[in-house]
Order: sequence, then C-alpha cells, then structure tokens
Amino acid sequence: MRDKQGCIVRAQVDVPAETLQQGPWGYRVQVVDYDAAADTLWQPAIYSMNNGVVVDPFANGKKRRVPDRQLLSNPQFHQQNVYAIVMRILARFEHALGRRVSWSFGGHQLKIAPHATCDANAFYSKDDEALFFGYFVDPSFRGRRPTAAKGLVFTCLSHDIVAHETTHALVDGLRRRYTDPSSPDQAAFHEGISDVVALLSVFALPEVMKAVLAKSSLAKTISAKDLGPEKLRQSALFKLAKEMGTALSKTRGAALRNSVELDASPKYLNDPEFLEPHRRGEILVAAMLNALIHIWSERIEGLWRSTAGDMDLARVVQEGQHAADTLLTMTIRALDYCPPVHLEFGDYLSALVTADREIRPDDSVFKFRKHLLRSFSAYGIKPTSSYGDSEPGIWGSPEQEARPAGGLSYERSHFEPMQRDADEVFRFVWENRQALDLTEGVYTRVQSVRPCTRVGEDGFVLHETVAEYVQVLRLMATELEAEGYSRPDKSLLPDDREVFLYGGGTLIFDEWGRLKYHIHNHLSSKQRHSERLKHLAESGYFLLRRPAQETVRSGGQGQFARMHLNRSLNRARKVTDGWAGPSQSPAHAHDTTTVETLEDLDHADD
Repeated sequence: MRDKQGCIVRAQVDVPAETLQQGPWGYRVQVVDYDAAADTLWQPAIYSMNNGVVVDPFANGKKRRVPDRQLLSNPQFHQQNVYAIVMRILARFEHALGRRVSWSFGGHQLKIAPHATCDANAFYSKDDEALFFGYFVDPSFRGRRPTAAKGLVFTCLSHDIVAHETTHALVDGLRRRYTDPSSPDQAAFHEGISDVVALLSVFALPEVMKAVLAKSSLAKTISAKDLGPEKLRQSALFKLAKEMGTALSKTRGAALRNSVELDASPKYLNDPEFLEPHRRGEILVAAMLNALIHIWSERIEGLWRSTAGDMDLARVVQEGQHAADTLLTMTIRALDYCPPVHLEFGDYLSALVTADREIRPDDSVFKFRKHLLRSFSAYGIKPTSSYGDSEPGIWGSPEQEARPAGGLSYERSHFEPMQRDADEVFRFVWENRQALDLTEGVYTRVQSVRPCTRVGEDGFVLHETVAEYVQVLRLMATELEAEGYSRPDKSLLPDDREVFLYGGGTLIFDEWGRLKYHIHNHLSSKQRHSERLKHLAESGYFLLRRPAQETVRSGGQGQFARMHLNRSLNRARKVTDGWAGPSQSPAHAHDTTTVETLEDLDHADD
C-alpha cells in the first residue's frame, strides 16, 4: 500500500536471528529465485555481518531514503522481502503456540520462488515443498511496455499475499487432514484463516496503522469523531482490507475486499453462492474483522471521553495494534484446540474462546471472547460446545462428556514419554478407547504429539501436550446404510465406489499428564458424516474421481494453485468444494493429492 504522498509504506520487522547463506537461505527457509518463464536464475544477495547482526542493504540511511523504484526493480530486494515475511509469520506462529512448528512435508526448509511464473497467481505446494509467487502486467498498463519498476505486479512484494501463502503452509503442517474432501466449512477455513492472519499481521504494524489513519505524514492527532465503530470500519480497517483485497484479487479474487463489505447476516451459510471456498471463507474473515473493530472502538472510547476534539494519534494506533496482535495470537493458538478432521466454523469458534481462556482467564478488560461470540453469532455461527460452565462456548472437560461408567484410566500411562512419544499416547488411547468413544475394529493412529509452553499476559507459564489421533473406516457405497450412515442417491454415488470415512480427536493434556480436553469428530457422529457425503456427492466428487484402486498420485498442479487460479480467472465450476476436484472435466479427476488408501494415509502422515 501507499501513503498519502503516494510512496510505498515500509516497515522494518524483526525475524529470528541466524547466519544466512546466499538466497537468503536459513534454517527454515530457502529462497531459490529461478524464473521459469524467462529461464533465468537471479543472483542472490550477499549479506555482510556487523557485530553478529545481518546488515540490511536496503535500509534507509540517515540522509537518504532508498527510492521506491529501486525496491520495485531489484530482484535481491524481492528475495529479501519474501524471506523476511515468511520468517515473521513463522515466528508469530511459534510464539503463539509455544513450540517449534514443522512443515507438513517432513523437511526442515521451505523453498520460496519469488519469480516462479509469469502468471497472476501465488500458491503453496506441499508436493514441491515450496511457495510460488507469480508476476504479471498490470491490466491498466496494457498496450505499453512494462518494466520491473512500472507496469509489472510482483506478488512477492505484497506482505498480505506472502503472509497468506505462508499461513497455508503452516496450517497444513499443524492440521494435515484439513485438505481432505469434507464440509464446505473445512475448505473455506484454509482460505479464511489465511486472510485473517494476513490482515492482522499487517494491521499490527504501527507504520501501516499510522499511514491508514493519519491525514498526512506529519499528523500527530486524529479527530475523535472519526473513531466510532462505523468510522473505524470505513476509514481504517475497511480501507486497509479493501486495498489489500484489490491486490489479492489478481491472485485469489476479491475475497478480502468483499469480506469487510459483508453485512452481518446468518443467511450466507445456506446460500449456494457461499459454497465456493473463497466466498465462504469471507464469512469467517468478516466475523473476525468486525470483532476487532468493536474491541478497538471500546479501547479508545475512554480516551476520547476525557478529551475534547482531537486525540493523540500514537495512542489510537497503539490500542489498535495491541488489539490486532492479541487477536492474531488467539487466531493461531486456537488451532491446537480444533478437531483434527472435518472442521466446521462452530468448532473453530469454540477453539478460539477455549484456548484464550486457558491463557487469559480474566477477559473483563478487553472482552475479546464476548465480542467474538457476538460477532460470529451475527453471521449465524454458534459455538459447537454446549458445555460452557462459567462462559459460553468453552469446550467441555472429559468429565462433562457422556461416556461409559468408569471414566479414564491412567494406571498404565507414563507421563514423561507421553509428552513426546506417539506410541505412548496410543497406549493411552487404546486402553481408554471405550471411555473416549472410539469406533472398534478400524484403523487408528496417533499422528502427532506436541509439547507446548505458553506464557500468559500475567507472566505465568502454561504447560500442555497436544496430541491428535485419527480413525479411518473404509466401506463400499452399498455398505453405508448398514453401518448407520445415510447414502446419497445412487446417481451421485455409484455402487462400485469405495468411501473413506475419517474420524479423530485432539487430546489436550495438562502438565501432570491428565486429560483436560478431548475435542473430536468421531466416526460415531453419523449425522455429520452423512452430511459430508451428501455435500461431496452433490458437488460431483464421486463422479469426477476414479475408484480408489485406480487412483494414482500426480505431480501436477496442487490444490491451492488450482483453486487460486480458478478464482482469479472467475471460472465457473461444478465442483464447489475446493478439495473435491480441479474442474468440471472428468479428464482431470486423477490430478489430486487426496489420500485414498491406508497406505497413502501412512505416507501422508509421515
């Protein structure tokens, strides 16, 4: 974005300290600047050190500002920009979750290609272990000769686009089954949460906040009459999101721009238009942004009541920055409190309020949880949990859930290895399979064990262990009804099709090895699985895809690339689930990375 004088708004951000190789190439990120369209490998920057600190060759000097033209046209700056933003988002995830966060593909380093294609697209590819960023001619510049400094749009220079794609990669590492064919909410969640992180991570930068709010670069105050909820929505958050959405529209459609314009209403959830992942993701984004607006407005309300006329701009920016940063931490931390399969928006709302209460029990000052519940409700989203004791929406404790008499057994569990060992957690799950209401006789696996150390605002430390398990039931279409599931019409789900049903749960253990929360979508939830099958069948999923025994893995274009490109080109598609298939054409039905066999399941979870 640009400030009132038309200059690019810049911010210097902190990233984890490390010694870089040329690229930049660090311990988690490797920038490989190969332009396939031009068959060019751009020379990487060589960084020098000063007292153990990397020297930024593009930083402004005391007497000289690096010209915008130089930043726009310099490939080495593009390389540095993507490295810094990816590392910043990674650091925010690790700060919020209290542990290292791994990529989903098993390797340590994510590759980044800042000039990958001459294409209006940017995407994350698990198969390639990489983020790819395209560049293209600005539509308004057509008919003239574009240059790197003028006329070409580089997606790698957009903070929000880079943050969005990085979030895809991180969420995929934390919840690997969120790219499975499922409900409309699950495909939309990947897009919605990536937009939320992109916006909040930019909004938390004071330089950006000031550029959005101030009437000029020299302004020190702001009029109190411009700071009510509606004024803030129009003058600040709305403007920032709209400008970001305009840039994003070249790669992912106008999702972010549309989100802030989405009036509160429960009707969207049942509107066929909002089955497309980007459109449905706008509902999640709108709910989060409106909660932020009201939180920020309440925080500055006390300031303008005590003053007449103008307010200190720095204080207003500080309150907005703090609100956005806190909400960003909540947004990320909630991922640990989500079920590992078949996520719906109500599940995520319960995860948001539960995760926040664990680290910030007293919400009476900022009222984040109250505003989130109210904002989500305005869009028809209710928390899944109905157990809430002192607060609504909180996940219930294991003791509150219905289970056979006798409760959980810890007699043969060993606390120390349960903090890191999947086999030890599996023993706990196996010995408590009846108490945990697991389905007997199906494939069951603990797919992750993650110890966490979180620090609250009061300085106290919360130790938890987060473990995920999955169950897989493999049936022929003709066996569904006998197992208690509703079968879609035979014309949509043929008799010769194999159907994979996934269940699972997230186990949150406290620092003494006792189970605090069991957050699950079990195979025994017949209604939810029947609704999923109905949605996939009506989307054409079972007709577009081959039977499981004929399915092969493809090295073709990934799910995120296809979905982003389809959105940017406004392609009308029969398939409405982002993970259900790439297009209307059955010829492309094999181009997928969806797990279809138990052998593939083991491979995907490694």
